[in-house]
Amino acid sequence: MPLPSVFILNWIFLLALFPVAFFWLRRAYRILVKRDYSEVALKKGVPPPNVEKYAPYEMAINLVGGAVMVCLLVAVLGFQALASDDWIAVAGVTLWCKLFASFALSRQAHGLGPKKKQSS
Repeated sequence: MPLPSVFILNWIFLLALFPVAFFWLRRAYRILVKRDYSEVALKKGVPPPNVEKYAPYEMAINLVGGAVMVCLLVAVLGFQALASDDWIAVAGVTLWCKLFASFALSRQAHGLGPKKKQSS
């Protein structure tokens, strides 16, 4: 039997998944439907020069992450199909994989390594 504080923290984490899923799905919608590439592969707040090339990858990362979170919320709240440890593991892995994938895409889009100075 988990402690009451652990139960409360689990509920807080579960409730935090709602805005996470919303923002990820909203970003995917903006990229796919509205063709808004302002948040694609940002590095220090600046998009890459060829943002259209990396937009489908960013959209897929956000769409898959958001869809997994929505399915997880439906499974936990709607069907009560997952145990506490299981849904926390799925949510945590999804969160970290999405963050790492977006970070890797932004670094790939801007090029790896320091910028080279142009000699005049």
